[in-house]
Amino acid sequence: MLPRLVIASAASVLLSFHAASQVMPARVYYGIDRPVPVEIVRPAGVQGELSVALLSPESAELARVPCEAGPADLASLFAGFWQDEATGASVRYAQLYAGETPVGPGLVLQPLVTPEQAYLAPQQELRWRSGMRVVSGLRAYIDQLAVMETSEGAVTFRMRPDMAPNTVWNFLTLADGGYYTDVIFHRIIGERPNRAPFVIQAGDPRGEGVGGPGYFVDLERSTLPHTFGVLSMARSTDPNSNGSQVFVCLSRDGTHFLDGKYTSFAEAVDGASAILAIESVEVGAKDRPADPPVIERVRLVEAPPRGTGSEPIQRPESANPGR
Repeated sequence: MLPRLVIASAASVLLSFHAASQVMPARVYYGIDRPVPVEIVRPAGVQGELSVALLSPESAELARVPCEAGPADLASLFAGFWQDEATGASVRYAQLYAGETPVGPGLVLQPLVTPEQAYLAPQQELRWRSGMRVVSGLRAYIDQLAVMETSEGAVTFRMRPDMAPNTVWNFLTLADGGYYTDVIFHRIIGERPNRAPFVIQAGDPRGEGVGGPGYFVDLERSTLPHTFGVLSMARSTDPNSNGSQVFVCLSRDGTHFLDGKYTSFAEAVDGASAILAIESVEVGAKDRPADPPVIERVRLVEAPPRGTGSEPIQRPESANPGR
């Protein structure tokens, strides 16, 4: 008999963006060395023996065990679950399989790790300091895509919690709460003389580039390259002044120098035409659009199973500078 654990209805304790899933966490946070209760759901009409796998961010299979529909404890299902967490401390995914077919979105398992902190040295050089590395447990939530519905069309972003987990969580929470509703793109920097297309920026409800959610989020050291369609956090000269303002990169040539200095945390998998339409809007002084495009809302939808789904979009050749 597989380990089973009686848990409360997950729907009653989770944020709304957890939606329905095939590996449903009982709550968001789990302390280290404790049970990790989840609900295993067999989708209607799906045949085959059920199993759940732990996957790396690249969807490499780390371990897989058989399971049954109903309550289960991931920490008991997988030998050394917390030992791996304490030593590896990297994002993993729990993915349900029916036979050899992955079904439903993965469950993000993000370690709660003492973060590094960015600071500015003399001459404004960005540096990092870190103290004792402590893993306190996990944050668990269903993998979601963010669909940014704009006046110029929709752009779908895949989150990259393996690159910037706390930034991803902040963005999803804001989106789920309706923060990005009727918010304009207040800054558009397309192609300029002797410079490749740069960014389109939004996220200030005031529409002025100075507003935010009422708090700051520290810079995270993401290694996701700034390239066309990548979503990153805008900030002031203070590296730890991230909040709600974001920008979408318009070209690798124009944004490569942002790598390591700004927190890139998601990549577009659909919507190149909408991004290019926003880029082409006429702007005036300080790169402010004369008739600003609008983010009508950002809605969260289930991500496809890990290892499936669309690849990140590329800038169309016809839209490249000089062509």
